[in-house]
Amino acid sequence: MSERLLEVDDLSVAFQGPLAASTVVDRVSFTIGRGERYALVGESGSGKSVTAQALMRLQPDATVTGSIRFGDLEVTTASPRRLRELRGRRIAMIFQEPMSALNPLSPVGDQISEVLVVHQAERRESARRKAVALLERCRIGDPERRYHSFPHQLSGGQRQRAMIAMALACDPELIIADEPTTALDVTVQARIMALLRELQDERGMVILLITHDLPLVRSFAQRVGVMHRGRIVESGAIDDVFERPQADYTRRLLASRLGRMVDDAPVDPGPVNAAPDTAAPVNVAPVNVAPDSVGPVTTAPPIVRVEGLHCTFGHSRWWSSRTAFVALDEVSFEWPAGQTLGVVGESGSGKTTLAMAILRLTPARCHGRIELGGSRIDDRDRESLRPLRRQMQMVFQDPFNALSPRMTVGAIVGEGLALHRRDLDARARLRAVHRALAEVGLEATMADRYPHEFSGGQRQRIAIARALVLEPRLLILDEPTSALDATVQRQVLELVVGLQRRRGLSYMLITHDLDVVRAIAHRVVVLKDGRVVEAGPVAQILDAPSHAYTRTLLGAVRELQAG
Repeated sequence: MSERLLEVDDLSVAFQGPLAASTVVDRVSFTIGRGERYALVGESGSGKSVTAQALMRLQPDATVTGSIRFGDLEVTTASPRRLRELRGRRIAMIFQEPMSALNPLSPVGDQISEVLVVHQAERRESARRKAVALLERCRIGDPERRYHSFPHQLSGGQRQRAMIAMALACDPELIIADEPTTALDVTVQARIMALLRELQDERGMVILLITHDLPLVRSFAQRVGVMHRGRIVESGAIDDVFERPQADYTRRLLASRLGRMVDDAPVDPGPVNAAPDTAAPVNVAPVNVAPDSVGPVTTAPPIVRVEGLHCTFGHSRWWSSRTAFVALDEVSFEWPAGQTLGVVGESGSGKTTLAMAILRLTPARCHGRIELGGSRIDDRDRESLRPLRRQMQMVFQDPFNALSPRMTVGAIVGEGLALHRRDLDARARLRAVHRALAEVGLEATMADRYPHEFSGGQRQRIAIARALVLEPRLLILDEPTSALDATVQRQVLELVVGLQRRRGLSYMLITHDLDVVRAIAHRVVVLKDGRVVEAGPVAQILDAPSHAYTRTLLGAVRELQAG
């Protein structure tokens, strides 16, 4: 290893709770050499981000013991003045969610300029010129105009590039990249990681990558530390750890890589009824969370048929009065009941608009034909559409934001019953809630707790239970595992596969993760700029794509995995 820039020795971080202190990082030690790419990997709650934040002393309420030696500075005993000099100037951080990290009330260029003014004492005009140059270096098109853009006016990839530009402003020696590609499309992920490599080669800085994405770690880092329950259980060169893991936990992490979870066994989707009897009894299948294989149903009727769907968002102040933004352009497809349809494409391709159009929830102006179970639903008014809401439900990407923090889990799961099953009394609704929780592997006693008391994987199970309690035929899964680590992701996917097998559910899976599509989908629709460029069985599309855009998506995956 080259000359050491960072030495962490016996680091512990504890937070004071109502009764006792909770140790989140426990006697962690590692070193990073100059010019190196080092990764900390582990599940949510393993202590990765807390360790990274401790390097800059960003937790004023934490008790920190041990040693953090950065160059000639002992960080744990540094004065407030030395810490201010350290943050931004010598160590900078790229945060996981730039939409939350960036100030929504200030243009991104002003936020980059502010770093230069505060840390480098630059004059305003000089800072502005340097900020524009940084935006250009980070490959943001039309940097002069984007300097004045607010965060919400940028795409996810542009916001992440703006965060990288801000981190680079003071030419730091170390950049901490905390989950820098979470929830980004695969092509954008590849571009972001390639940009970080280029910038490191150009500037000679050190990069500390914090992530749960094992393929990303293998392709990007040179050495890795594996964290579990606040401790580093294994560390070493990438090839040594990935090819010859010594710790049981590391072997479990590596074993959690996704493989094909479905086969060709037919699934009985049951009757598809587009006008359900609202007084039908609640019938939840027996508790069994072990995954079962599901497969394509070649003889089942379509659960959804879309013909010539065209959706526009128009006459906003961001467009001229004569121009409307076309989100979907003559989209047509169908898939059999009991199957999973994967919908893939970059941000802005129309994936979410398509899902919202099928659910009849989009504010866009849409025309075209949408059928559910053989009955047309695009021309129904609000009142006649209401009974259909039970048949089609949605599981959102971020369960923490999708679940009300002011409601108990029981109230969240039972809310749909109160709206759609008014024939049930309070006791019957409570029994249905408990059965739904049990089917997703949660205990009935958890109904009295609140969302913040659960892990990310448990919150996603709660979101699935909320959808299941109404006994739908169609579930739309919008990036259901993008923010989950590898082992929890696999558990959630095994859960939805098992539910599909037992209930004959049909899924529309919206995702940028082609590994997830390969694992659980039967058919794929590839969207680009609101149009279907390719559609067909998973093996056909992912193994032998015919369209150049699909080949680009798959090439980005290979680039990320190969490094």
